[in-house]
Amino acid sequence: MAIKKETHEFKTEVQQMLKLIINSMYSNKEIFLRELISNSSDAIDKLRFESQTSPDILGDDTEFKIKIMPDCIKQTLEISDNGIGMSHDEVIENIGTIAQSGTGAFLEALEAAQNSDILAPELIGQFGIGFYSAFMAADKITMITRRAGSEKATKWESHGDGSFTIEEATRESRGTSVILELKKHEKDEKDFSDEWTIKSIIKQHSDFVHYPIVMDVEKDEPIPKEEQLLDKDGKAIGETTKKVIKEETLNSMQAIWTKAKDEVSDEEYKEFYQHISHDWNPPLKRLHMKFEGATEYTVLLYIPSKAPFDLFHDKKGHGIHLYSRRVFIMDDCKELMPEYLKFVTGVVDAPDLDLNVSREILQENSLIRNIRRNLVKKVFGLLEDMEKDDYEKFYDEFGQILKIGIHTDVENKNKISELIKYKTTKSDGKLISLKEYVANMGKEQKNIYYITGDNLSSIMNSPHLEQLKEKDIEVLLMSDPIDEWVVQALTEYDTKPLKSAEKGDLDLKKVDEKKQDEYTDLFKFIKKELQDKIKAVKASTRLKDSVSCLSGDTYDMSAYMEKIIKSSGQKTPDNKRVLELNIDHPVLAQVKALFEKDPSVPEMKDYCNLFLDIALIGEGGKVENPARFSKAIGELMTKAITV
Repeated sequence: MAIKKETHEFKTEVQQMLKLIINSMYSNKEIFLRELISNSSDAIDKLRFESQTSPDILGDDTEFKIKIMPDCIKQTLEISDNGIGMSHDEVIENIGTIAQSGTGAFLEALEAAQNSDILAPELIGQFGIGFYSAFMAADKITMITRRAGSEKATKWESHGDGSFTIEEATRESRGTSVILELKKHEKDEKDFSDEWTIKSIIKQHSDFVHYPIVMDVEKDEPIPKEEQLLDKDGKAIGETTKKVIKEETLNSMQAIWTKAKDEVSDEEYKEFYQHISHDWNPPLKRLHMKFEGATEYTVLLYIPSKAPFDLFHDKKGHGIHLYSRRVFIMDDCKELMPEYLKFVTGVVDAPDLDLNVSREILQENSLIRNIRRNLVKKVFGLLEDMEKDDYEKFYDEFGQILKIGIHTDVENKNKISELIKYKTTKSDGKLISLKEYVANMGKEQKNIYYITGDNLSSIMNSPHLEQLKEKDIEVLLMSDPIDEWVVQALTEYDTKPLKSAEKGDLDLKKVDEKKQDEYTDLFKFIKKELQDKIKAVKASTRLKDSVSCLSGDTYDMSAYMEKIIKSSGQKTPDNKRVLELNIDHPVLAQVKALFEKDPSVPEMKDYCNLFLDIALIGEGGKVENPARFSKAIGELMTKAITV
């Protein structure tokens, strides 16, 4: 007995949901196609599973596929599969899932999304309404489905206006067809009946669906020689090609992460990397493995060989693509990889995740947290096991961003400290690890010494290092801006404190107290003359050959940090520093003699400023008054040079 056409009313809250979905402005409407393709893929999965115990259910139709049929004239789009299909009762139950999800929570989330940065399509699926996402693009949805093993088909229709109809229909074979009568699109909107648009959406969102997604495409095909009109010389007259319609597979189906490693060639790994990263350089390293346990997931990660030009750009996304059962969920998955490893590119396929799970839910998801911990651990292992040459290539490209983790990832700070490297005063331009530095330390050395600055040559030859070099002590040369944050977070390594060469007392040299007392009055004079620029004057324990340098107290801001902050347009706190003078330098003895003879001579003020300017230049800074400095140097040279 045929089922008469039935009309069903949606519940009030469901009508509210549909109204929001249909009338809201979405920047991501194409997501509906992914949802419908995913449904088709699931239907084929279910059929394959059922066929394990009932082989006859397949009949002669054993070539699984999902077919897309656009009609740009009628403005329709049909998605059809030969999966398990649904019976009348299953249509009521499965398509009626939206009624079970008609909760206040969904309505609140969807309404909130209208005035926030949340992408509303991410909510679809979270509440079990993926099928209804098609109403973002369609005025009417018709579904014709036939359950495998049944002779009857069922037709379901709705305009999304609060009701739907269901009736018996005919369909040649098992499976489901969803026909969308598309909304009129604006000039700047995507046309979902357009061949190129469909191809690009499938390439982005469903490329690795396990079953072929096909579409009839018009192509040029050569006309056979025997069918061509030829001249007397045998040359073709007229057309040599003809238009033909052929079925084309739109997705690669190369979900290579689901294969065993020995089933994937190096070339296939490389092609897949280039596809997802849009980087045409070969990757440096890869990690392909399946995690098993309470939950299972598969990962295929790559470390690039070259850093992208926008690596440090705020809008630069993360390289992890999240899938569930080979269906794309999202790219730029920040929740799976920390900021300092955002250059890692690849796929994570977690079958237990719901499609369209929102970023907000990902942040609270225990499975995601577990995956993240394991991924970070495996990436560290990959870096630690690299050959020296490969690691140096990696570090040249990504060392600077890796250091960010020292400051931002307390849990893994020590692991990252094993990976970072620096040039030193004794490494002859080569990078060494902190472990190597400690191994090279003398028995009496208690600290790991470092100096920061934006110019490697400048800090290598800084006056602050003179006594350290004299005592054959190695110093780390930190020339990346992030190094200022590294030393704030990494205060020690292997129980050895990190100590700045330009801050605090280095305890390298004992000052001759008797000699220092002889300079007390001169130092007071200099301090008074420069009181707006410095906070103290003292005898230096850092200098050997230079006459002056500037230093800070242990917890003061370094000169380089001050420079970084100022260059970003921010104001810095009043950061007066200490002027250190070398009481063993002959120039200071001469100035002292002049001061003791007549402290009121005009040259004394010039010498005070000159000491400060020399200190600034010695650390790569800029003098306040270059003209005055140039004049003072010229006068001194005139007096000093005799012929």
